Amino acid sequence: MTETKEQKEPETEKKEKLAFPEAVIVRVLKKNLDKEKMIKKEVKVAMNKWLEKIASNVAKEMNKVPYVMVTLNEFKQGIKVYESLEQFDKEKQRIFAHLEAMKRDIERLQRDLGLTEEEVLKMP
Repeated sequence: MTETKEQKEPETEKKEKLAFPEAVIVRVLKKNLDKEKMIKKEVKVAMNKWLEKIASNVAKEMNKVPYVMVTLNEFKQGIKVYESLEQFDKEKQRIFAHLEAMKRDIERLQRDLGLTEEEVLKMP
């Protein structure tokens, strides 16, 4: 007796109605991944759900305005939190690079002065 694909899948696993076509998600992911990378189904579903959540959050933010027409300005307000996260990450990377440069300068000065880390910590 041969089983069909539907019979092989557990009955508890139901087909979910996702917000975006899977092909669109895969196309965007593949465009930004290395060519040899493969994407598991669970990643595609999780990305779809996450994008739906983000779109819902943006829509809720846009809905806060009292006007009937939603414009690009309201959209920009809705995505502001996500855009600011990107800026925050860039600023964080810049600060880390600056701190690393300062750390290298301190280590160089310590070597030049012949001080050990313990001696530096004991200094007033």
